[in-house]
Amino acid sequence: MSISVTPSIERSLPRAAIGGLTVAAILFIAFVVLPSVGSDYLFEAILTPFLALALAGVGLNLLTGYAGQVSLGSAAFMAVGAFAAYNFNLRVPELPFLVSIVLAGLTAAGIGLIFGLPSLRLRGFYLAVSTLAAQFFVQWALTKFGWFSNDNPSGIINAPPLKIASVTFDTAVGRYLFSLGIVTVLTFLAWRLTRAQTGRNFIAVRDNQTAARVIGVPVLRTKLLAFAVSSFIIGVAGVLWAFAYLRTVEPAGFNLDRSFQILFIIIIGGLASIRGAFLGAGFIVVFPLLLSRLGGELLGGIVDSGVVEMSQRIVIGALIILFLIAEPKGLAELGRRAARRLGGRPT
Repeated sequence: MSISVTPSIERSLPRAAIGGLTVAAILFIAFVVLPSVGSDYLFEAILTPFLALALAGVGLNLLTGYAGQVSLGSAAFMAVGAFAAYNFNLRVPELPFLVSIVLAGLTAAGIGLIFGLPSLRLRGFYLAVSTLAAQFFVQWALTKFGWFSNDNPSGIINAPPLKIASVTFDTAVGRYLFSLGIVTVLTFLAWRLTRAQTGRNFIAVRDNQTAARVIGVPVLRTKLLAFAVSSFIIGVAGVLWAFAYLRTVEPAGFNLDRSFQILFIIIIGGLASIRGAFLGAGFIVVFPLLLSRLGGELLGGIVDSGVVEMSQRIVIGALIILFLIAEPKGLAELGRRAARRLGGRPT
């Protein structure tokens, strides 16, 4: 028996070591190399929004990919996080900013729990519609009640500077590094969660609720926990989106299009994959820029920006349909297949 088990362990160890080295190399490039060589445009237009959307994708993937609960209200939870962080920072000035972010995430988790209650009775399309109500309700509340925006007549407020203790992250590189640090920590915690018993409970509920209940999984508690954890992460992503990228806090930055954008991220990247959230976010952020640049060079200004933007939506929609048909597991699965081929292992 020991002869048959040992080769399996020997094969798995190099793979785990290679995975760890790959993550370490990516983090070294992200934290050390890019801040030294990158331009302000790279940080402000590409990397910072990529990090915020990737984190939102991680949160939604925990809920939809791992726990099997469909949600169309991600942007609402991002808005709750952004406005909560703004109000905590405004109304409790002595509160450390990192604590404001944690409290904002907890506020989003509380709202997520409320709108996750229908999941105890509803599934699939009906649950998606109930979470869509969160999107409309949150946008209505933030617009209707001026207290959330400090009674600003326009409803658009400038985000306060990012500052931890005496260190200010008020440059393009600083906002990027601030976002990168938070995304790294929360992504690691989300990855650990998927490997723990909680993650296994998520998967059991997703695959078969009846079977999960039979083997002792607390189905109702697991569903609500998935909504709470997902909303917490998405709420923090909303803080990064408003404070680090937009640098304004406004309801329009968290409209229904944003919810669909995050949903497309996990569809393209791959459901039930932390890596897929980053691959999908990279695709959603970079691909429209490439299409815009390519369209400008090929058409030479013949068509206006509105036509170019609509063309981008059509192309991205067609690609989403193609992914759903040809590779439902997304870019993450394509990457795994490529790695297996390069490693000489059969697919």
